Amino acid sequence: MGLPPYGMAYRLFNAALAGLLALGVWSMSAAAHAAPVRLVALGDSLTAGYGLPPEQGFTVVLETALKAKGYDVTVVNAGVSGDTTAGGRARLDWTLGDRPDAMIVELGANDMLRGIDPGVARANLDAILKTISERKIPVLLAGMYASGTYGKAYVDRFNAIYPELAQAYGVPLYPFFLDGVATDARLNQGDGIHPNATGVQRIVEGILPYVTRLLDQRAHGG
Repeated sequence: MGLPPYGMAYRLFNAALAGLLALGVWSMSAAAHAAPVRLVALGDSLTAGYGLPPEQGFTVVLETALKAKGYDVTVVNAGVSGDTTAGGRARLDWTLGDRPDAMIVELGANDMLRGIDPGVARANLDAILKTISERKIPVLLAGMYASGTYGKAYVDRFNAIYPELAQAYGVPLYPFFLDGVATDARLNQGDGIHPNATGVQRIVEGILPYVTRLLDQRAHGG
């Protein structure tokens, strides 16, 4: 014997309600267990944290600062001490295997210290940004300034790399990764090149607004 019409409607209503409740519970559970944003920092010794305990390195200090501001983020240290832009380019595919949600590119200091032709450094950074852009990964480019050791012509060519590439790819630029730290003995290790723990804190303070802006734009599809 079949159910009366209102009985069938009641059963269908209950089934639909159960489905909606299950969907709601699943959605809340998925949101609660969403993976942190993976922010990968591709760089050299300045990113790697050369000469410092791991907890004082750039990526750890940056992650701590971001979490203090409420960002659910894991900052992945893809820094290799001594790396040039060529080295960063060579291992880019491997780095992208970490499936970054966003990236920071900090390379070029070793090119400058070794007097590598700015055109070579530019070509490598161009290739890196091109690949990242093709993957639709939001990226912050961290710039570097050349010392006057190699003369004005070299300085002008090198310093122009970062703003020109940032404009070409439409990516944000933090003009100078070592802003406020370079040449200050109080903020550097004994070699006068690599920041000490206080120097890393200063770097993070400077770059933090740029990183939060990058993450906010990613979250809003910008």
